[in-house]
Amino acid sequence: MLEFFKTFETGELKQLENMESGCWVCLTAPTEDELTRVQTALEIEPNFLRDPLDDEEKPHIDVENDQTLIVIDVPYVYEDEDGKVYETMPMGIVVKDEYIITVSLRQNEVLDLIKSNRVKEFFTYKHTRFTFQILFVASKSFLRYLRLIDRKSDDAERTLRQSMKNKELFLLLQLEKSLVFFTTSLKSNEMVMERLLKGRILKRYEEDQDLLEDVIIENKQAIEMANIYSSILSGMMDAFASIISNNLNVVMKILTSITIILAIPTLIASFWGMNTGVPWEGSLLGFVFVCAIALFASVVAFFILWKRKMF
Repeated sequence: MLEFFKTFETGELKQLENMESGCWVCLTAPTEDELTRVQTALEIEPNFLRDPLDDEEKPHIDVENDQTLIVIDVPYVYEDEDGKVYETMPMGIVVKDEYIITVSLRQNEVLDLIKSNRVKEFFTYKHTRFTFQILFVASKSFLRYLRLIDRKSDDAERTLRQSMKNKELFLLLQLEKSLVFFTTSLKSNEMVMERLLKGRILKRYEEDQDLLEDVIIENKQAIEMANIYSSILSGMMDAFASIISNNLNVVMKILTSITIILAIPTLIASFWGMNTGVPWEGSLLGFVFVCAIALFASVVAFFILWKRKMF
């Protein structure tokens, strides 16, 4: 999908029908024709538009002639049969002359927030500030999803207290995997931000410098949160794996105790049911005595097992 946006004097972001100077060119899951159209019209380096479409592309900065490519990782959330999955995906920002181009393989929350005019003091013609605002929104999105992951792990923890199934453990494993993705992406984004801070890759003003420093602080906070949640989740998984095993052992212990108690009357009845002479044979009173003996033996067995905490 190829879209064009521009900020006008009113400060409102509006969608355009065609490309014009000072606009934002947004490529989301683009077709080959759309890539070719933008590449030809703006004379963009071919790899600058195609590299961010590779799921394995790592955050980095490339500069060629009058063009700058900044690749960062942004959060990406989708639904599968087990619920929401939290991962990351690369997104490219190409700065050239009077245009700024974003390239992403899928629709994502970062671009949606910008398109919906929810970013303050946003201007498409201020390329450096636009780039830093994308980084800021991405860091905020990471923080929001980290809090959601923490809530999901708390819900799984409450369920696991009485669980003997592996479903919740698989959920925690998926969340731990998401935290690994987030931590790796945040650290890679941090390297890009540090290079932008130290280098002269993009022309920036004093307010841009302050914004970039705020972005770096937000990103560091997200890294710390991801590390903390990952450590907690790892310890929780080890603990609850033992709890599930212990819960199963408790159930097996109780079932074994019940089996022993039920086996005693069966054993006594088997003795008096043999085809040989036995005490009280043929007497109703004998039947009562045998039942009493079986009941007494079962009660004694129950008391012994109870004292040994088998129930």
